[in-house]
Amino acid sequence: MNLREIVRRHRALLIIGIGMGLVGAAATLAQPWMLGQLIEAVSLDKSVVWPITFIALFFITDAAMSAGHTYVIGRAGESIVFDARRILGGRLLRSRIPHFARLEHGDIFSRTVSDTSIACLVIAQALAQMVTSVFMLVGGIVLMAMLDWLLLLATVGCLGLASVVALLLARQVRVAALKNRENVGAFGSGLQRVLGALTTVKASRAEERETEELARLAEKARRSGIRVTGFSALLTPTMNVGTQLSLAVVISWGMARVATGDMPPADLTSFVMYLFYLVSPLVMLFMSIGQAQQGRAAVQRVLELGAIPQEEEEDRHDGVPAERDAREKAATAPAAVRFENVSFGYHADVPVLRDVSFSLPRKGLTAIVGPSGAGKTTTFQLIERFLSPDSGTIRIAGRDIAGLRLGELRSQVGYVEQDAPMMRGTIRENLTYANPSADAAEVARALRLASLDGFVGELPQGLDTDLGERGAGLSGGQRQRLAIARTLLQRPDVILLDEVTAHLDSDTEAALRDAMLEAAGECAVLAIAHRLSTIVRADRIIVMEEGRVRATGTHRELIASDEVYRRLAHQQFGAEDALI
Repeated sequence: MNLREIVRRHRALLIIGIGMGLVGAAATLAQPWMLGQLIEAVSLDKSVVWPITFIALFFITDAAMSAGHTYVIGRAGESIVFDARRILGGRLLRSRIPHFARLEHGDIFSRTVSDTSIACLVIAQALAQMVTSVFMLVGGIVLMAMLDWLLLLATVGCLGLASVVALLLARQVRVAALKNRENVGAFGSGLQRVLGALTTVKASRAEERETEELARLAEKARRSGIRVTGFSALLTPTMNVGTQLSLAVVISWGMARVATGDMPPADLTSFVMYLFYLVSPLVMLFMSIGQAQQGRAAVQRVLELGAIPQEEEEDRHDGVPAERDAREKAATAPAAVRFENVSFGYHADVPVLRDVSFSLPRKGLTAIVGPSGAGKTTTFQLIERFLSPDSGTIRIAGRDIAGLRLGELRSQVGYVEQDAPMMRGTIRENLTYANPSADAAEVARALRLASLDGFVGELPQGLDTDLGERGAGLSGGQRQRLAIARTLLQRPDVILLDEVTAHLDSDTEAALRDAMLEAAGECAVLAIAHRLSTIVRADRIIVMEEGRVRATGTHRELIASDEVYRRLAHQQFGAEDALI
């Protein structure tokens, strides 16, 4: 993610806004000079029409340019924020799953929403303010030097000391701001952690304990925020002290020189006005520097998040010809999925899969069973390329998935996760998420296959019924069936079902078992199941243990030949019913 490139896209607006600010600053600088001319005209009994006219013109120009400058720079800043959030959101959605899983979701939210706003708006506004402030300062100093360079030296001496202190304060603002953003992100992560498991918190009577923890995180954010406010609050008074000191010196010394006739009264009046006019841009300059320091802290956090490793940089909505070609190849391929000596480990010295090899026919139901930790879910994640194998090859329709575009691969493989995640929205929106263009007949078929048609038909709003966060409003089994229907609507060549019957009652499990067999008549279905009753009619069962394939066969064959499978069957069915 390149923030410089984002800013460069909107440089025209920034240039226009800065230009308007400079014109307004020039009009401001002309006002004391023209006021001096007015005083001189009055003292010499000359016409004051033109001085007053020019002063009024400069006032109007200053006001118009100031308003335009604020609007244009604000618009540029909002556009930069939009681009940054759009790009960062896309990078998060395309990030590699292992790297994304290590991040705290509350901190991601804070960086994406809050830090992008601070980084881009502050940088755009602070940049423009610094340019106009520097122009005002340089212009004012030049004009003051033309009026009286001795008074200018006294002014610079007083303001210079204050400026050095202000710069040191601005540095401290940046350090404190970075710490504050980290603390705010930590609070967001803590809040999301407990809200995501609110029922568990209540059932464990942990409300008080978690409230104290949230309060602790909030207190850290408060303290660092107060530190930022404290350093920022010292910037303006520091410059005010320097200004007041210089004003006292200028007025006392200048009046003495006017009394001796060494300096015209009109020049002293203009000089004092310039001194007053310098206060605002000088204060704004150091405030902008302080804001920019806070912006730098936010930029650092945004760039760190934007550097998250990516999956393929590609358009995931592959064209119809490519998808049709892939499906034609799948129809003639000897196997829908083939593992060839695949090994994988989350850590180098702790392998999860060891030389796994198996194949799935183009059609039919294949089940994977085995004790917890055998590597079953990891196998699914490797097929979807959420993870990449350390060695070996995985093929879909005879093609190595390492060489496939992700959009093409995932259009052929449907994945139903164990916890069946749902999104806030209607049932229809969740159902058609993988296939937004599905027609009514396809939707009805998917609902029927997942045994949801009766349930949805009884709802007053049917498919347009709103769901709450994470599918609130549906039971666990209903969420699972809706996830299955969503995958069936995708019409994939391979369907991966990860423990889909875990939350289903016996009747629904039986209906879903029939649906799995019906789907298996059209494509390859690979199901992970701890409840063996779901897969006793599978065409083939793969038994895994400690990351290896130890046996393959039908239910009856494995009962007779494999000790691990026989033990699992006896535990669930009993010795007499194991051959059902």
